[in-house]
Amino acid sequence: MTGFLISVVVLAVSLLIISKIPPIGVEIDNPITALIAGAIIGVFNGIWGFLPGGLTKTVSWLSLGIIPLIGSIIVFGLAAWLLEGFRLRWGIWSVILGAILLAIISGLLNRVLGMTGLVPV
Repeated sequence: MTGFLISVVVLAVSLLIISKIPPIGVEIDNPITALIAGAIIGVFNGIWGFLPGGLTKTVSWLSLGIIPLIGSIIVFGLAAWLLEGFRLRWGIWSVILGAILLAIISGLLNRVLGMTGLVPV
């Protein structure tokens, strides 16, 4: 449970960082909305985590990473669609760029937290 809460906070901080980059077109009204969006994205990403590791790695490898990317794009757009204060100004381009940046920024934050010993690597 602690891992999920840390993941939600990391995703929320990542979303707030992305919302400060104007060309991306992701708008988040307040940190509470970012936390709720992080929870939604975390839950849907957790569903992917329930699948056996061999299956997910094989699907990722065979599709050259396209299927997990499409899944991330769908989850990012779904979170924006479900929340009132989470808007995508440029439509599909904001979804695609936002999902890619979310993966990069949250990955970097998780790496930093792992190096400091706050989360397991």
